[in-house]
Amino acid sequence: MIDLKSLREDPDVARASQRARGESPGLVDRVLDADARRRALLTEFERLRAEQKEVSRSVGKASPEERSAILGRAKELSDHVKAAEADADRARDDLDRLVAGFPNIVLDGVPAGGEDDYVVLRTEGSPRDFAAEGFTPRDHLEIGELLGAIDTERGAKVSGARFYYLTGIGARLELALLNAAIDKALAAGFTPMITPTLVKPEIMAGTGFLGAHADEIYRLEADDLYLVGTSEVALAGYHSREILDLSAGPKRYAGWSACYRREAGSYGKDTRGIIRVHQFHKVEMFSYAPIEEAEAEHARLLAWEEEMLAAAGLPYRVIDTAAGDLGTSAARKFDCEAWLPTQGRYLELTSTSNCTTYQARRLGIRERTLSGTRPVATLNGTLATTRWLVAILENHQLPDGSVRVPEGLRGYLGGLEVLEPAAPVTA
Repeated sequence: MIDLKSLREDPDVARASQRARGESPGLVDRVLDADARRRALLTEFERLRAEQKEVSRSVGKASPEERSAILGRAKELSDHVKAAEADADRARDDLDRLVAGFPNIVLDGVPAGGEDDYVVLRTEGSPRDFAAEGFTPRDHLEIGELLGAIDTERGAKVSGARFYYLTGIGARLELALLNAAIDKALAAGFTPMITPTLVKPEIMAGTGFLGAHADEIYRLEADDLYLVGTSEVALAGYHSREILDLSAGPKRYAGWSACYRREAGSYGKDTRGIIRVHQFHKVEMFSYAPIEEAEAEHARLLAWEEEMLAAAGLPYRVIDTAAGDLGTSAARKFDCEAWLPTQGRYLELTSTSNCTTYQARRLGIRERTLSGTRPVATLNGTLATTRWLVAILENHQLPDGSVRVPEGLRGYLGGLEVLEPAAPVTA
């Protein structure tokens, strides 16, 4: 959760963060009031309990004449202690509820505002001029169907809207991409992980995903388990309630998993193809780092993402996401968006977030230092996901419906250089 000590010492930082997110700064004052009440009631409980112990110890020393009055006082104090403890517990629960809904404090430099208030940090590569090449680009679904790579019709027949099959070369292309991502992670010192896709409520809540966007998550009510929308959740829970040794540097994992999202708030958006779907695969980087190294580690995660985009031969831009578009846990997030020719826009392919100590406080993850233990910083970033196929097919297509394989992926497809349509295509 948030650091209450820092909140008490400098509440204006938290108020500014709330305003940048477009949220009420009044939440800061409600938390401070609840914290003051909890501490006052806890102090009163401890005072009464100390007095109760003192009176109880005096019973054996009391004269017969005094004993009756002292026993009466002891019983009276016992009732007061029970009531004071109940009051302190209720105050603690009230504070916990408020703090559980308090988003992370955004870092200095994060743009204020909502979804459209991002800042473009840089643009890499130039979009192809299809007009100059003499043909109109096909969208990813048309290409995927020509290649026998994507089947959304049967996906909908079997599972409903926003489901699909990757078939033949489509399945091979995704596996090539994800294997390239694992190799990239290995080279950077990550430990590969195949992670659970079902997690307990306390792990899902600990990562901050059961807040404002809880309706995006699938829940198995009969088992009280949640389906993850990213392996970040399972990787964050991996070291929950543990004390880590980070003296040699950040501890890094790369999780490969299926991911599930309800897309409850996206009715009517990206309904064609596989841009926005309920199930996909992803390789996710996750790092536990000392708080002093968090910003440098964030820059490293972004650099590894950009290396993967370069391997896929995609023109892209990097944006600094505005505070109001950050998730509950993120203090800063950079997105990499690839150019999508048929829509004339950039499409998010990766994101990397610095969650500072927010998730670690909720999950009880600490590191041992020379002066004791303290919460660690957690960071995450996408190395590859199914959505990348959209950008790869559209950006590398040829007039006859075939697709040039990016050089960085050819080694994962047996040296294949061009994906050919299943049947001749009329341009």
